[in-house]
Amino acid sequence: MAKYELVLPKMGEGIIEATINKWLKEVGDKLNEDDAVVEVATDKVDSEVPSPVEGVLIKLMFEEGEVAPVGDVIAIIETDGDDDDSSVETAKEEKIKKQNATKPVEDESKQTIKGDESKPIISSSKRFLSPLVKSIAKEEGISVEELENIKGSGKDNRLVKRDVLEYIKNRTTAKKSATVASTDSQVKTIQAPPVSTNPGDEVIEMDRMRRLIADHMVMSSHVSPHVTSFIDVDVTNIVNWRNKIKDAVLKREGEKITFTPVFINAIAHALKEYPQVNASLDGYKVILRKRINVGMAAALPNGNLIVPVIKDAEQKNILGLAKSVNDLAKRSRENKLQPDEIQNGTFTVTNFGSFDSLSGTPIINQPQVAILGVGAIRKKPVVIETEGGDVIGIRHIMILSMAYDHRIVDGALGGMFLRRVKQLLENFDINTVI
Repeated sequence: MAKYELVLPKMGEGIIEATINKWLKEVGDKLNEDDAVVEVATDKVDSEVPSPVEGVLIKLMFEEGEVAPVGDVIAIIETDGDDDDSSVETAKEEKIKKQNATKPVEDESKQTIKGDESKPIISSSKRFLSPLVKSIAKEEGISVEELENIKGSGKDNRLVKRDVLEYIKNRTTAKKSATVASTDSQVKTIQAPPVSTNPGDEVIEMDRMRRLIADHMVMSSHVSPHVTSFIDVDVTNIVNWRNKIKDAVLKREGEKITFTPVFINAIAHALKEYPQVNASLDGYKVILRKRINVGMAAALPNGNLIVPVIKDAEQKNILGLAKSVNDLAKRSRENKLQPDEIQNGTFTVTNFGSFDSLSGTPIINQPQVAILGVGAIRKKPVVIETEGGDVIGIRHIMILSMAYDHRIVDGALGGMFLRRVKQLLENFDINTVI
């Protein structure tokens, strides 16, 4: 019998690890080719890793909740065939053996972590430490004594990535608090107020995705000074055009035409004209993004939120955008997005109007510098200027709200961009063919 090592595959640009969310198969289970073996989580996306071979699952290399680096062996599968070594070692064990075979043996008591000569090397810890935990500890200059005192959330008190990152976060916060206190005794760190529970209250633990959203929103509100501008848009031409062509397009293309692709089309063209809105900020350096990748915030059935990204949106026509919007929205609801499909957005659109909200003040999706909120479309009596004078007519009106990072986008730039989006939408050609 042969042994096959199932590795954690590459899951998108910039993704170097994933959390083992749930094992879908147990040791001893028979596997067919393409059977899902494990569910892993990266940022907001949960993905399934299939087995590329038929066989029997004989070993799991990680516990649920642990973090596995991309390329690491996560399971061993026994397959039909010859194998000279009946006790195949894991890739980790082989790597360690090779390193030990080529490295001269040194006295650990004399080794130190780079950056702090007083701290002994991580390998002298009595606890089991994964290569990822060791790497983070060395990078952050965490001593063995500190590691020994960190409470682990893994099996048998094992330290996992989130334990070390939480420790680093708390340590950094403590250092910042000490600095603030030393420079101004009147300044206090902001803390959430204590919350008590009463009889009959139900306490629900946040799931992983909601925690990520919560942390990301708090971070964004602290990082960027938010300013929000609003503008009315007459979308009567767009409403009439959609009503005229939607049935024919559905019959011909099998695609529903919503307002979203029309809005994204206008936004993408406006971003091309105002590149400073399609940007990021790195300290005092402004990064003007070459690509226009528009994220669309999508509500999930469980109440959470995800932002799939339409890459190079300015290069797609309205039909192409409609297909991308429908596909990403459908796979968002079915939890079938790939990790790289929520990466590298340069601007985000969120649709308050889906729930009949007139408007809202969205929070910037870092590291972007702006986000556009789309309100509900309503029929309203408005003043229309004609050659014969002003008249009152019934028009379809929508409110756009844009929150932007005041460090880089001033009111003038934000207002000009918003006005340009308005112009593009109000001047939409009702004879547009798709």
